[in-house]
Amino acid sequence: MSFSSAEQIEKRACISGVGQSQIGRRLYRDPLELTLDACVAAIEDAGLTTRDIDGLSTYPGMAPTPAGFSGANAQQVHDALRLEVGWYGSGIETSGQLGSIVNACLAVGAGLATHVLCFRSVWEASAQGDKGRKAAMPGAGGGGTYRAAGLMEWTLPFYAPSAAIWVAMFAQKHFHEYGTTREQLAQIALNARKNAALNPAAIYREPMSMDDYLAARIISTPFCLFDCDVPADGATAVIISRRERARDLRKPTIRVEAVGTALRGRPSWDQFDDLTTMANRDAAAHLWSRTDLTPADVDVAEIYDGFSFLTLSWLEALGFCKAGEGGPFIEGGDRIARDGDLPLNTHGGQLSAGRLHGYGFLHEACVQLWGEAGERQLAATPRTAAVAAGGGNTCGAMLLARE
Repeated sequence: MSFSSAEQIEKRACISGVGQSQIGRRLYRDPLELTLDACVAAIEDAGLTTRDIDGLSTYPGMAPTPAGFSGANAQQVHDALRLEVGWYGSGIETSGQLGSIVNACLAVGAGLATHVLCFRSVWEASAQGDKGRKAAMPGAGGGGTYRAAGLMEWTLPFYAPSAAIWVAMFAQKHFHEYGTTREQLAQIALNARKNAALNPAAIYREPMSMDDYLAARIISTPFCLFDCDVPADGATAVIISRRERARDLRKPTIRVEAVGTALRGRPSWDQFDDLTTMANRDAAAHLWSRTDLTPADVDVAEIYDGFSFLTLSWLEALGFCKAGEGGPFIEGGDRIARDGDLPLNTHGGQLSAGRLHGYGFLHEACVQLWGEAGERQLAATPRTAAVAAGGGNTCGAMLLARE
């Protein structure tokens, strides 16, 4: 189903400001403090004050497990900033981490708010302490007992609590069906590291070669260590404003051209109808049904890389290449380089810059569109950006355009 431009409520919304806190490994700073740093930075970036903020949106809200997955919830930020809002929302059951941004667009489009403060914060690195990554997983240590529920009832008994295991099975299916190789998949990680070298906030900036990648320890076949994102501490905030009320703000706004939120397959990691793809197939198709633009119009792509295969899967789902052709599309890395046909994850993604979820990609898309990315700024300031986040059964996408 397609929609006319006049019917699309997201087109009434724009992005007027963004902000980030300090980003790092094991910062051991109060997660609410990091969250407020990002929120205040975003408000100031838009040229607003806390009195102007009348909406609040976050993902995932109150989430005590896994440890560090949520740095602050909506009520904590509302109270700390003494906000007076006409609308607020949070929750984990949404269309990927960008679902909270989409909800904010709907709120301003419906007239429930004028300027919505959206935020996402994590402290997964500090939550691990001096232990390995599994220390922050449900039922994976720390003493005491853990009652498995939902998906964990079927995975934890086999000691498979990690999404690294679940997503690796999708990747294995893709390798089997289409002949995708580890050398091809490596280009996602290698490209991310090259871009991170130009990002002063990135966690890992030292050079990485193909030999380094292939020599790294295997985590879950075919994924090695460098196919997995980097747990971090940090927060990102974004201001979603009503377009007609944002024209006189500090800088030109970024238009929300379209969103994709659909889930037409089963809401499952392992019972999807086609295990070479996932819910990104539906979200991407939904996105393109809501705009006259096409994949050829996209100048820069900031695409989720919680695991490298998720990026490859999104490239296919979004139509940058055909299904099954993701491996050849990224082979050699030239096409996705900063000076390539489709610059990809220009800040280093989560594989090198740090795991900030979909908000980190949205932040990078905005600073690129505004020409504020510093040393990593693309030579030709992009006019359009595709942002995608999530994997498995929680996926969402956005298409942004510079006004």
